[in-house]
Amino acid sequence: CVNKIYSMFTLFFQEGPVYDLQSALKSDTGLYARFFHGMIQNGVWLAPSQFEAGFISFAHTDQDMDRTLSALEKTLSRL
Repeated sequence: CVNKIYSMFTLFFQEGPVYDLQSALKSDTGLYARFFHGMIQNGVWLAPSQFEAGFISFAHTDQDMDRTLSALEKTLSRL
């Protein structure tokens, strides 16, 4: 599940939507930890906690976005 508002996003490893703290706490934090370390191994650093947000800005280039999407695909395929 990906929650987002404008350029801010958070990935939650769980079934169903996350709409409050109680639903967020159902997330698989161990799986997020594996995802986090996989992204680092593929050159992309994210917030280390399941409950922190990521941000996209105009400072990110198309190359940055392509590299991030590639890392995301590689990491998710190994989980």
